[in-house]
Amino acid sequence: MSVGVTALTEDDLAFLRRPLYGFLSVAVGPRPPQPRPVWFEVTDRGTVELFTGPDTVKIRRLRRDPRASLVVAAPVGERERWTSVAGHTEVAADGAHELAARLAARYWDLADPARAADLADLLAHDQVRLIIHPDSVSRYAMG
Repeated sequence: MSVGVTALTEDDLAFLRRPLYGFLSVAVGPRPPQPRPVWFEVTDRGTVELFTGPDTVKIRRLRRDPRASLVVAAPVGERERWTSVAGHTEVAADGAHELAARLAARYWDLADPARAADLADLLAHDQVRLIIHPDSVSRYAMG
């Protein structure tokens, strides 16, 4: 296991560019974190981006304490592997709908009319981009 590294490796980037679910946790003070499964995109700059509604609990918490982490694990049937990115976050008002559309195409079959309607509904609501700037990266890969 590698811990305390602050940048994603090329191997990490290849893994994180797969359509896997990430589990996002935000700092919540004395209460334990409540991880949530999320779609995400890793950028060429080494940041991780997600989208969410501007009034969600996670955004309210991040405005008080901007620390967050995302853990991504290989699916069942593959060799055990995970990558964790922890760092400070930025909430951006721009680009969320474009990110949501890219991620929907990555995770859903948009030729399916039901999924296309789901995306249209998602894009009909206000969204913000959540950008995690890694302060530390941890990883584990078997073999």
